[in-house]
Amino acid sequence: MNTFGNLFRLTTFGESHGPAIGGVVDGMPAGVDIDLEFIQSELNRRRPGQSKLTTSRQEADQVELLSGVFEGKSTGCPIGFIVRNNNQHSQDYENLRTLFRPSHADFTYYNKYGIRDHRGGGRSSARITISRVVAGALAKLALRRLGISIQAYTSQVGNIALDPDYRQYDLSLTESNAVRCPDAKKAAAMEQLITEVKGDGDTIGGIITCVVKGCPVGLGEPEFGKLHAELGAAMLSINAVKGFEYGDGFGGVGMRGSEVNDCFVRHDQAITMATNHSGGIQGGISNGEDIYFRVAFKPVATLLRPQETVDLEGNPTTLNVRGRHDPCVLPRAVPIVESMAAIVILDNYLSTKSGF
Repeated sequence: MNTFGNLFRLTTFGESHGPAIGGVVDGMPAGVDIDLEFIQSELNRRRPGQSKLTTSRQEADQVELLSGVFEGKSTGCPIGFIVRNNNQHSQDYENLRTLFRPSHADFTYYNKYGIRDHRGGGRSSARITISRVVAGALAKLALRRLGISIQAYTSQVGNIALDPDYRQYDLSLTESNAVRCPDAKKAAAMEQLITEVKGDGDTIGGIITCVVKGCPVGLGEPEFGKLHAELGAAMLSINAVKGFEYGDGFGGVGMRGSEVNDCFVRHDQAITMATNHSGGIQGGISNGEDIYFRVAFKPVATLLRPQETVDLEGNPTTLNVRGRHDPCVLPRAVPIVESMAAIVILDNYLSTKSGF
């Protein structure tokens, strides 16, 4: 399955060491101003080589829009795009041709298809998320017209964590540091930890929190198309994601119903809620409050230290990885989380509302 979405749909193609990564976005509403500089800035947030915390691989990740845009506006036709790969070091992966890397997709891809691209993981590479970021940027441009904003940030690296309440922070400060954390002190500690881990040839995981503001009441379906289920599916489809929770999530299981129920109140001639333990979604449908959720990322599976593994025949061997790899995926994953959230929210808006 290489297509995601219902009315707003993204189909992706390409491999990590192929000529290009690309995609087709179908269902983009017509008449939306297509800000190419904004789309490129979103890709720049994801691209490698942006700081000492990320892989040293240098890719311009320059997007080329091929269709669906005329005189700066979307036409309602499919928007095709590509981002060319320009900095592959395929020779760095030659020793992996006959080996299975621990916790990678090598073993499962090989057994499912009988063939795999050993160069950077091929289709299983996180580089494929470029297409998601382009589509997400297009979705954000459409959502901007509706007053809906999406902001994600790094809320935990290793055991260094922010307060779970996103309202404690000025989220506009997220881009002020390399780790994309709105708390300067915690950001510095996170950066130091990532640097130490990198020096050890190891990796570290963490959590990204995402907040959707301005979402109207009524998005999502009451049964199998629940909004939180679609958000969860979107997040769990991102490379290295191991968990998803929205609202109080797992933290609410130790509380009583009297502590977590969101009571209704009247405010400025509108019905709203006194609290938002539900995370902006009730019964699978948005309730007009902020939607917030957390996404857990495992440590990157590629270690720059020896690991025990086996070859295609099952013979024990030692894996020594070469190349350029991220010690922590969190900083570059922030725009990916935002992009997938934008795709889901716009798709559900188009499915629910009669006009755009």
